[in-house]
Amino acid sequence: MSFQIPRGTQDILPGEVEKWQYIEQLARDLCRRYNYQEIRTPMFEHTELFLRGVGDTTDIVQKEMYTFEDRGGRSITLRPEGTAAVVRSFVEHKMYGQPNQPVKLYYIGPMFRYERPQAGRFRQFVQFGVEALGSNDPAIDAEVIALAMDLYQSLGLKKLKLVINSLGDVESRKAHRQALIDHFKERIGEFCADCQTRLEKNPMRILDCKKDRDHELMATAPSILDYLNESSRTYFAKVQTYLTKLGISFEVDPRLVRGLDYYNHTAFEIMSEAEGFGAITTLCGGGRYNGLVQEIGGPETPGIGFALSIERLLAALQAEGISLPLETTLGCYVVSLGEKAKEEVTVLVHALRQAGIAAEKDYQDRKVKAQLKAADRLNAQYVAILGDDELEKQVINVKNMQTGEQTEVSLASFVEYVKQALV
Repeated sequence: MSFQIPRGTQDILPGEVEKWQYIEQLARDLCRRYNYQEIRTPMFEHTELFLRGVGDTTDIVQKEMYTFEDRGGRSITLRPEGTAAVVRSFVEHKMYGQPNQPVKLYYIGPMFRYERPQAGRFRQFVQFGVEALGSNDPAIDAEVIALAMDLYQSLGLKKLKLVINSLGDVESRKAHRQALIDHFKERIGEFCADCQTRLEKNPMRILDCKKDRDHELMATAPSILDYLNESSRTYFAKVQTYLTKLGISFEVDPRLVRGLDYYNHTAFEIMSEAEGFGAITTLCGGGRYNGLVQEIGGPETPGIGFALSIERLLAALQAEGISLPLETTLGCYVVSLGEKAKEEVTVLVHALRQAGIAAEKDYQDRKVKAQLKAADRLNAQYVAILGDDELEKQVINVKNMQTGEQTEVSLASFVEYVKQALV
């Protein structure tokens, strides 16, 4: 019986996984510079968390969650996104009481959604995201956006478009909500079943519908920007001022929505405009969610964050023809010739590794020529050859594979020699 990987998942093999490691390390370094600390939450949570934290009118909750009942009869869900779990942890561990505010967190880990697999979209995917909890300052909105843009640009991506919008405060959202209901209700029967359900529950979600996006009422739907009160307009203007001062280009799109009821003020997406990237151009999405902490049982606490898919990021790099500067070389490959030399080589390779040098040897009793070919395939910077004759003299021949220069080195100084040569 043969087994195959489940649909919508992938094996990331050696040769490819190095790209993931590079991106993840870059993200961690970037978060360190922005003073965001890593948080790790379980890969599954109680289902109720996502019903409250993501929203029961979303496609994620209605159609895409991997939910099951455990042996104790509890409804458990594999996490479909990162924000709800982070906020749950924030509340459960009373991080809102920490002296340093806002609390700035980031996460990297697998998420799970049952959706139709396509290019750059999987049922298990890796998400990188940040959450800043505890500040109403529009400067933190600009900082979160800057961090996301910084990651993409640090990797060399140039064909990017940042789109922002304001969803306003509660008062503004309430007025806009009624305007949307009035706009759509007479012809809501022409829309999909999901939109018909959303009309009363969350009419802003209609604007995000993929099935009905070309319906004529979409183009004439009331804009949230026309319903912003004075404080919401001022807040949005400050976010734009900060972005401008940071040198970050953006477009304002009044149709950009984050459809959950607790989202407010800033919403944003970063898109790829690379030719051939695909119909779905969004790389990253984020926004401010000032009601989410309360929804999950905590005190009134403002928050803002974003999430992005590593798979989508890799697809964008490929679309722009960008190769990552991966370190794929081996420091030293030690070749053995003779039984006694083979034993000593095992010791020497271990000593190289203890000194922090990536080293390898033969484990298949291959001839010298085959060992040298293996060293070449591994891109070894240096090859050291030890035979029984050299062992008797307590020397080893070390070859620089780039220059071809060969040097006889004493065994006692071999590790230090290679260490210095690799500096």
